[in-house]
Amino acid sequence: MIRAMIVDDDALVRLGLADLLNGDQGIEVVAQAADGLQAVEQATAHRIDVALVDVRMPRMDGITATARLRALPYPPKVITLTTFDLDEYVYDALAAGADGFLLKDTDPAEILRAVHLVAAGSAMLHPTAARRLIDRYHATHQPQVTAAQARLERLTPRERDVLALLAQGETNADIATRLAMRESTVKAHVSRILTALEVTNRVQAALVARDAGLTS
Repeated sequence: MIRAMIVDDDALVRLGLADLLNGDQGIEVVAQAADGLQAVEQATAHRIDVALVDVRMPRMDGITATARLRALPYPPKVITLTTFDLDEYVYDALAAGADGFLLKDTDPAEILRAVHLVAAGSAMLHPTAARRLIDRYHATHQPQVTAAQARLERLTPRERDVLALLAQGETNADIATRLAMRESTVKAHVSRILTALEVTNRVQAALVARDAGLTS
């Protein structure tokens, strides 16, 4: 059972998301919060597997909350909720440790899919339009390019192949099929890639890959 937390300052949004998530037999909403401070308090009091966190909130915004949540002894995975006009906030949230993000008008089935994917250790880089937002904003951070390219030098050619597909949002199973590898081997490669790139999750690894020009 995936233990979820909903963090949004809009009570109606929280209610709607709670009804949606609780309708899935594999998900249970165990906590709700109206801002980042409450989210950290709830995540400290309860074991949370996945937190859906709004970006704009009073007292503590979603970006700061994401960083605080990921720094906890038992950090939950974080999916950031946003809208198209928040490009820079989306990138900042991902850089803070979020495992992906969803637009608030995402189809309900995709929201449930995202929770399951992130809980299982994958990133949620879809839909494609959302990924383009990351690309557009991230491309403006040129000083990071040289550092990212240096990190990629630590990887073997095979690890680069895995990273390129990971950066496109592929799951371990997808990568295994594409590269004719065992899924367990892909998992081992991903673990090694995260360590070599000095990142904590797949989304951050994907951002390094794009900085370095490994993917377009």
